[in-house]
Amino acid sequence: MLLYNVTVNVDDNALEDWLRWMKDNHIPDVLQTGLFVGATFSRLLVDEEQGTTYSIQYRLKDMESFHIYQEMYAEGLQAEHQKRFKDKTVAFRTIMEVVADFTAERLD
Repeated sequence: MLLYNVTVNVDDNALEDWLRWMKDNHIPDVLQTGLFVGATFSRLLVDEEQGTTYSIQYRLKDMESFHIYQEMYAEGLQAEHQKRFKDKTVAFRTIMEVVADFTAERLD
């Protein structure tokens, strides 16, 4: 499995609007491409000098799905984000391969 990670630092003045828009619009729009199998939306628990940082990890089954997303959807979805929030956010993106997935089970 692959993770497409988008890390975004959000200006405090835009935070409430950005969170609502991400939950109600942007993340559902990305998932509606049909190329992702799910997403996790997290807030980084670090002391920031400015803004608040979030990570959205979209789960993909293969690299082909990621390439299709990049070719057909990424530019438009990112442009919509940039148009709406301009200089209120800074983002960077990474693609990661899950090497192993562990779960902790309660031992009796």
